[in-house]
Amino acid sequence: MTVRTAEAGDIDELGHVNNAVYLIWAQDIATAHWRYVAPPKMQEELVWVALRHEIDYRDQVVEGESVEVRTWLGRASGPRFIRNVDIRKPGAARFSAKVETDWCLIDAKTRKPKRIGPEILALFGVIKTD
Repeated sequence: MTVRTAEAGDIDELGHVNNAVYLIWAQDIATAHWRYVAPPKMQEELVWVALRHEIDYRDQVVEGESVEVRTWLGRASGPRFIRNVDIRKPGAARFSAKVETDWCLIDAKTRKPKRIGPEILALFGVIKTD
């Protein structure tokens, strides 16, 4: 989990966090998670790219408000992994934004999709895939 605080540059003409900012926060936590679990050599050899984002918005966040950003992994299949992100104000019952991203693992050298193997699943603490 990480905490983000809405800054002036995050705010749109309606006075709340711009929808695109939620996506940036979701990508930031996904990248941070990968960098935390993967050894440097693996980070050089493998890259994650987003294929699709789906975002649900429920509660606005205004300048100065903080949110907690949490992530967890969903199903894996071939080179693809679903990652979920929940963004909500501390103690809130409902989320401000919920993001589901379909990520694809890419070989940095060949730039081709690479099947997610057991060593990567183990890094994330995942023992089984779809």
